[in-house]
Amino acid sequence: MSNKNKGFRRIISISAAAVCMMSALNFAPLNDNMTVDAADVMTAFEITQDMKIGWNYGNSLDASGKLYKDNPERNIFSTGNEGLDVEMSWNNPRCTQETMDAVKAKGFNTVRLPTTWTPHMDENNKIDADWMARVHEVVDYCYKNDMYVILNIHHEEWINRPDFDTAYEEISVKLKAVWKQIAEEFKDYDQHLIFEGMNEPRAAGQEYEWWLAPSAPKEKLFEVINKLNQDFVDTVRSVESPYQKTRLLSCPPYCASGSDINMMSALELPDDPYVAASVHAYSPYNFCMGDGEHNTFSETYATELEGILKNIRKTFIDNNIPVILGEFSASNYNNTEARCEWATTYISLAKSYGFPCVLWDNDARGNSDQSEAHDYLNRVTNTWYEDSGQVIDAMMAVHADDSIVWGASDFTTQKQYKHDDISTGKEIANTAGAYDSNVDGKEGSPAQIIKFSEFDGKEIAVKYTGGDPELAFMDSDWGGWTTVKPYYIDEKNGIAYFSSDDIKTAWEANNGNVSSLNSVIIRANGKTTVEKAVIMNKGTLVDTPDKPKPETTTTTSSQGGNTTTTTTTTTTEIPDDFKFEVVKLPVKLNGEKTLKFTIEGSPSASVGGGICYDAGEWASVEWSGNVGANGKLEMTVDISDIPSSVKDAEIQIWWSNVWDSKTETGIDQPAKVTVDSSSESTKPDGKVSYGDVDEDGSVGINDCVLIMQSMANPDKYTLSEQGRKNADVVDGDGVTNSDALAIQFVESRTITTDIFPITSVQLDALSK
Repeated sequence: MSNKNKGFRRIISISAAAVCMMSALNFAPLNDNMTVDAADVMTAFEITQDMKIGWNYGNSLDASGKLYKDNPERNIFSTGNEGLDVEMSWNNPRCTQETMDAVKAKGFNTVRLPTTWTPHMDENNKIDADWMARVHEVVDYCYKNDMYVILNIHHEEWINRPDFDTAYEEISVKLKAVWKQIAEEFKDYDQHLIFEGMNEPRAAGQEYEWWLAPSAPKEKLFEVINKLNQDFVDTVRSVESPYQKTRLLSCPPYCASGSDINMMSALELPDDPYVAASVHAYSPYNFCMGDGEHNTFSETYATELEGILKNIRKTFIDNNIPVILGEFSASNYNNTEARCEWATTYISLAKSYGFPCVLWDNDARGNSDQSEAHDYLNRVTNTWYEDSGQVIDAMMAVHADDSIVWGASDFTTQKQYKHDDISTGKEIANTAGAYDSNVDGKEGSPAQIIKFSEFDGKEIAVKYTGGDPELAFMDSDWGGWTTVKPYYIDEKNGIAYFSSDDIKTAWEANNGNVSSLNSVIIRANGKTTVEKAVIMNKGTLVDTPDKPKPETTTTTSSQGGNTTTTTTTTTTEIPDDFKFEVVKLPVKLNGEKTLKFTIEGSPSASVGGGICYDAGEWASVEWSGNVGANGKLEMTVDISDIPSSVKDAEIQIWWSNVWDSKTETGIDQPAKVTVDSSSESTKPDGKVSYGDVDEDGSVGINDCVLIMQSMANPDKYTLSEQGRKNADVVDGDGVTNSDALAIQFVESRTITTDIFPITSVQLDALSK
């Protein structure tokens, strides 16, 4: 993704007009719940976090009037092909306020409104006023419940066409015309309204409609997607609005695939602080909609799902790009228990990775195509079906579980394995190299002859950087192509492990006896650099440490004369909620030579971990020590070797245990870490660089934004002591809106920082 490195700048580079000048504007709220001032302006990531979990009003506003196979019990709603009745043409009744009230009461706070505009447009691309009013009415149903709304353009045949790769000019004209009208219609709606540029843009009817078949003109497909996304953003931003610069806009990759990292990595998002990626993932597909086993949500399914959602996180979140998972669901195969397990795993991962998910619901109860039976809300009665309602309850339980932290990225359903050092394995020749799945001829390593007998009962391990690799196996005629994903990834060391059992199962499902397997290719996912691949022994499962048993201490004392013996027994109970996991605490670096922090844990516990950071690749400064009798360990770690360009790091605790002399083992104990603000800085003590709030050596809009963010949410946006000094440019009375306004004049080149500090009288003069 060519614009990935712009991500961090995009998130904090909110325009001066959108933030600093908002205090001078008075907006009329849409309703009593929607009042706006500068402090209410959210960043893109704050919006996606607040969206939490959503529901799709599917097969209604997006209905095209072209009837699908009727469900006889709902046939009364299939009314025809014209006007407002199109909303009911796919066997659903009209939406009412009661519909959205039921959605809100179930726990959803986001509604996606898939909307098809084609049946309501004339030859000049003008949208029918009655249809626009109807869409507006449904948006207001959601707004009255203080919900987020995602409004899009959905089943548009002028986008999804066989010649998609050569039709940019024609598509662009319509796309800009439609979005100009929508943006003008809703220009006064606040940040609760999100626009999604396209639904699943693709070359409909082609072999490569849903996957990148060898015949796919990948470069042209991706070029058209990226240009259309830019057109969409430019068009919406051109419409005058109080939220002209701060409305969140979401853009999809090719066919909105969230399960194909190649498509996601080819997405080049417009350089705009309020643009998010939009992806869909009915995953794992064989469980959710395909021909796989539906009655059990197996560990294999869970591992596959984790890999897919992790790739979404790595492609977007890890590159400071917000993402909305706009469609997901598991069709109803009368498998409620399995769907509940799937839902718990899915939302736990998504929540911990930091992106909202929007459930697809078409209310197709009893659909003859069972793979499309996404039935949750009975829209006739506005009540939830009992079985599917349980699936939603499982999702809501995850969002109510505070132990799963939004964006923590450390929740995992994957078991942990211990492996021999990769250097002990037998190397597979000619696999090393830099590969790119989006470049013809560089999609993976050269094919290497390998027989299943060579790794039967063993594993294949691939050491790499970049996108998680896959293995593709073939027979002696270069046929029988079978792709296998890693069952376990050691992210710290960059090693993907592939089980011979998984390889055998996948091969035999496609090709029969595994003896016909003849060669292997290491496939790239996006850009993947392979260091080497080896055959090695299987890893061993690392069990979660058992809860330590209570310890009992007996003390006996005697008194002289007539001997009296007193025995005291003390039992130390271990809390019922005992659990030890890797602890992570994000920290900001501003040129410190040392980092000071305090560990709180069990007295005498041995504790260790690292200061982890990304300087092109992940690295760490390791530390360790022993907790004192007071339950604290004060650490001072030399971090002078961390490059000055690194501003974000994590303090991680990797272990915390107390030695048990009887068993000669360490018993895991919980621990936590807090940062000491007195870390030694490389900056000259006491020197004030007025206006440089983020301490990056320059003064600009980022500094203005940081002041506003810290005032709106001081717990999340904390200024350093030096940053607070630098920010106080007006009157010396602490950090205020006036300081942000003064820095804005530097950004507009009205003044220079040489005149700082200034008085409020001087600021008033500048403002006139």
